[in-house]
Amino acid sequence: MIQAESVISDQMAGAIRLLDDAPWTGGVDEAIEAALTPLDVAGLAVSLATPETGMEPVACSGEAARRFEDLQFTVGEGPGVDALRSGALVLVADLTEERAGCWPLLRGEVLGLRLRSVFCFPMTLGAIRIGVLSAIRPTASRLTWQQMDDALTLAAALTHWYLSRTASAIDRTGPLPLTQCLGHAEIHQATGMVSVQLGLSLAQALQALRAHAYGQSRPVTDLAHDIVTRRLRLPSTGDDTPPSVTDKD
Repeated sequence: MIQAESVISDQMAGAIRLLDDAPWTGGVDEAIEAALTPLDVAGLAVSLATPETGMEPVACSGEAARRFEDLQFTVGEGPGVDALRSGALVLVADLTEERAGCWPLLRGEVLGLRLRSVFCFPMTLGAIRIGVLSAIRPTASRLTWQQMDDALTLAAALTHWYLSRTASAIDRTGPLPLTQCLGHAEIHQATGMVSVQLGLSLAQALQALRAHAYGQSRPVTDLAHDIVTRRLRLPSTGDDTPPSVTDKD
C-alpha cells in the first residue's frame, strides 16, 4: 500500500489512497482529479518516458491539461520535456515572462490555451526517470510550500505506482520504456506506417508526424488517427505538397 506522509495535506493523502489496489488506468485518473483541489490548479497530467518518442501523455484531468501535454508532445519541447531530461523541477510562475529563446515553438502556441503558469515534477527513482507530473493554472502564480509538498509526494506515489506494474524497472537508468502503459497506440502505429511509406527510420517518421502536426496547428494524436484510418498520407520528404485528406463515411 502507498503510504501518505504526515507533511502532506489530508486532501492529498486521500487522493493518493485512490491509487491503492487501483485498476490499471482508473486509479491514476481518480487520483489526479482528486488532487486538483489541494494543489489549487486547473489541470494535472502524467506523461511517461519512452525511448521511441521521448514522452507521451497517459493521464490528464481535463481538456486544458490534455491540450497542453499534446502540444509539448507535438513540438518536442516545453517545461515537462526539460523536467524529464534533467530530472529537476521546472516551475514556471508566468510563461509570458520566460526568456525569449525558451521553448519558442511552445510559446507561440500556448497562450492560445489561456495558460500562464506550469509546474513540472519529474517522476524519478534514483537514476530512473519514468515520466513527469505537470500542473497548470490559467493565472500567473506560485505554489505554496504546502502545495509543493503535496505535489512532490503525489509524483513519488505515481512513480511507485507505475514502477510496481513494470518488470523492466530493474537495473535501468535514464528514460524507462513503459509502452504498455500508454494511450497513444495510434501514434506508434502511424509512425510505423509513415516509416514504411516514406522509407524513413522510426525516429525520422515521428519527426515528420510532429512537423506536419505543428504546421497544420493540429494535435499529433489527430494527425496519427487520420493516417491510421487512411484518410491522410504524408508527402515524400522534401515534397512541399500538403498532405491529402480523404473524407470517409
